[in-house]
Amino acid sequence: MKFIGIIPARYASSRFPGKPLAMIGGRTMIERVYRRASEELDEVVVATDDSRIFDAVTAFGGKAVMTSASHRSGTDRVREAYANVGSDADVVINIQGDEPFIAPKQIAQLKTCFDDPEVEIATLARVFDKSLGFEALFNANTPKLVLDRNMNAIYFSRSIIPYVRNCSWEQWTDNAVFHTHVGLYAYRAATLDAITRLQQTPLELAESLEQLRWIENGYKIRVAITDCRTIGIDTPEDLAEAISHIDEFDNA
Repeated sequence: MKFIGIIPARYASSRFPGKPLAMIGGRTMIERVYRRASEELDEVVVATDDSRIFDAVTAFGGKAVMTSASHRSGTDRVREAYANVGSDADVVINIQGDEPFIAPKQIAQLKTCFDDPEVEIATLARVFDKSLGFEALFNANTPKLVLDRNMNAIYFSRSIIPYVRNCSWEQWTDNAVFHTHVGLYAYRAATLDAITRLQQTPLELAESLEQLRWIENGYKIRVAITDCRTIGIDTPEDLAEAISHIDEFDNA
């Protein structure tokens, strides 16, 4: 089975313009993501709509492809990039361009999900560390999910799920296991093509979570559990946090 990693990267961002080119320890964020992904994958491509990102990737020896600026989501950009590079990979892995410390073994976990021929889409989750406190779990920028016994996602939400009845919220993390979503996806190539043709759905629009469109249309999402810590960067403040931990991640 052949795998390709595609990293969607936009220059425009309301909270952090030019984020993929932000410097972390002497390398751009996009270079860090690319090099880590390349430790596990033979083929990695950056999909961008901006020549500055394209030029930066090719300058460090990476592979990049230009895509439309009008895509609704990173998944749509990944599908176009897969078609544009003429790949014959069986599975496409959508790697977030703002996760500079992604662990290669997280990608390896996704790959093993496709040992099951019934798996069409896979993603990662992390068991919530209750030492972080209830407020961290309550954060709407951290999607939560619940799983069935076959490790398929039942639902994703920005709210806390499951609801723990007959307990005060201060006791919730002591009385249930919570999972938070890690935004790394893999799809069989035919499935990627199909899901990008779907219309937006009510639950997706309500939660602003694209994966709910797939679930509402009957697709199952297999979930692997990772224990790797990563830092997603959405703001300049997140970047400062990432830089403060660079030695910890680089020496891991």
